[in-house]
Amino acid sequence: MIVERSMDPQWLSNAYLVADRVGGNAVFVDSGAPVEPLLAAVDRLEVQPTHLLTTHAHADHVANHDLLGERYAVRVLASPEEGVDRAEPLVHGEIVDTGELQIEALRTPGHTRGMLSFVFDGQAVFTGDTLFTGSVGGTQDGFDDLRRSVMDVLMGLPHELVVYPGHSEETTIGREWDENPFIRVWRGIEPGGSERCHVGGAEATLVVWSNDYDGGGKAWVRLRDGRDVIVGGSRVTR
Repeated sequence: MIVERSMDPQWLSNAYLVADRVGGNAVFVDSGAPVEPLLAAVDRLEVQPTHLLTTHAHADHVANHDLLGERYAVRVLASPEEGVDRAEPLVHGEIVDTGELQIEALRTPGHTRGMLSFVFDGQAVFTGDTLFTGSVGGTQDGFDDLRRSVMDVLMGLPHELVVYPGHSEETTIGREWDENPFIRVWRGIEPGGSERCHVGGAEATLVVWSNDYDGGGKAWVRLRDGRDVIVGGSRVTR
């Protein structure tokens, strides 16, 4: 399996080309990064793109869907909950076969209602904005969904799997199991924090703080009404 990545310099969002072999079939995963490096990889590897897999419908992940769809006539696949234009529905547990690639769709909501992750050949998982290196995706009303997606779905995968996230650098399931601050608290091996803070001027408790993919912070906060949310560190005053 061959993985080529392009990352947008502002959004830090990733778009990927995954090929089964040189001269074989390939798929795109998301399109919210400059696609020129991926187009060049298609030519260099002499592969035939067949599908465009969509983790979720935020602009920084679908910005070049139309361009890729028109250039290669790929089948665009997405969760029906995401509302991606001209996409065929893809649901949890569904298998996509192309060439020598076998891809399983996993429903991993929380950051969005219909977020999908994709496991390729039992070797790698593309996690969209559910799991990052050392962090997780932001939530508003989806905190419980995101925790289940991370702990019950992604952390149940083999620990040697390479994780290709929707933003910034790759990691592994095992590394995140051991080191990710959110996961360590969810596992019960570290206590949550009790520091008082403010989120958008409202009082809250800071449960977890981590570095995020953009060089800032990511915070799990508990609001005064008892709701848990995960927000960008720029929203938190400590």
